Amino acid sequence: MCGIFGVHGHPDAVHLTHLGLYSLQHRGQESFGIVALDGEGTAQAIRSMGLVSDMPAPTTHGPIALGHTRYSTAGSSTIENAQPVLVRSRGGHISLAHNGNLTNAAELRIALEEEGSIFASTMDSEVIVHRLARSTAEAPIERLAEALQGVDGAYSLVVALGGTLLAARDPRGWRPLVMGRLDDAVLFASETCALDIVGATLDREVEPGELIAIGADGIVHSSFPLERKVLHRCVFEHVYFARPDSHVFGGSVDRARRALGRRLAVEHPAPSADLVFSVPDSSNSAALGFAETSGLPYELALIRNHYVGRTFIQPTQAGRDAKVKVKYNPVREVLDGKRVVMVDDSIVRGTTTRGLVALIRGAGAREVHMRVSSPPITGPCYYGIDTPNRDELIAAQLSIPEIAGHLGVDSLGYISLEGMLSSVPGGPEGFCHACFSGDYPTPPPADPDKLRLGCGC
Repeated sequence: MCGIFGVHGHPDAVHLTHLGLYSLQHRGQESFGIVALDGEGTAQAIRSMGLVSDMPAPTTHGPIALGHTRYSTAGSSTIENAQPVLVRSRGGHISLAHNGNLTNAAELRIALEEEGSIFASTMDSEVIVHRLARSTAEAPIERLAEALQGVDGAYSLVVALGGTLLAARDPRGWRPLVMGRLDDAVLFASETCALDIVGATLDREVEPGELIAIGADGIVHSSFPLERKVLHRCVFEHVYFARPDSHVFGGSVDRARRALGRRLAVEHPAPSADLVFSVPDSSNSAALGFAETSGLPYELALIRNHYVGRTFIQPTQAGRDAKVKVKYNPVREVLDGKRVVMVDDSIVRGTTTRGLVALIRGAGAREVHMRVSSPPITGPCYYGIDTPNRDELIAAQLSIPEIAGHLGVDSLGYISLEGMLSSVPGGPEGFCHACFSGDYPTPPPADPDKLRLGCGC
């Protein structure tokens, strides 16, 4: 999962992009980058490990800019894999920012290498760059269409070819991508919250399978050259990844999470409990929905240190463990002697949750009832989430009663698959739920170890 941002036609495009990346930091915290293009053959790239705030505002200029915040699914977290990619090819510069994972990247890469292509990174995104460079099409939008033929998996892209900015979304629509406007400029972003911070207005979503191009004249050109596929938007965007103040897939993330919490309270009530609290911040809305339906008071029982990033998207278990220890602190005055409902959006490996339960017990809670606003995660994701191995997934190894025992909770309730899909905007059809149900819309990657090198998204 990554955050991507693009601007065309604004004299302050670079600074808008820098600001937009702050609102997409939750989608990736390992590295970030900005590419600035003047539309006349000059391009500059700034890439750095760490957070957007770690670097001063850029001094580069140009009316076209691309930005990226990276979260690697696995593989190396190095500056070589930071995006946006910037290369020079015939006809000018190619720059690309990618959110998603290509499921046939290994096969495509081998074919390119056999024809002489030399790769500079371990990102699957570079496959698209090489295909763009080899395309014989004349118009930029046709070059991108040719490059994406035969590419499978999840991708939302912002691409610059010379003075043209393009955006594309895979035909299944796995990852969100929206288009906005600011004065005469056109902007693209992974989430609407990134448009809000720069004062842009939402125009619409980039449709699944759609390619959009904006040239020097500023006119938006749209086409649908790719084979249409059944929609498989990632339901986990509503459950966890997207910010609650965003709209993704045509609906409010906050409203979706509140609906998930209300359904969870119906399916798994906790009538003996005294209060409800969330594991902040991604579970706040779901816990509010649970409290609303159950009639239990909502309390702030865990305080999050906001200077610590999202533990789930840390690339290593050691990193996740270290950050959990400094990320949360319980409020003893709220918890002492109480029977509590702890609402979380998901349980992946179980290590974070087990540590949190110990914290809650240590603060004096008499009973701890765990409620989860997504079903048990039992399979890997090949489309941009860091759950590559079944061995790492607690729900793939243990039954729900066994998980409850491992976590140290008095009861454990997960929302049903049907309940989750019925609660999100536009559901229950048109969503990918493979990591919960095992219903994968594509064949599994032929070589998962190679495909885990992904764009980091």
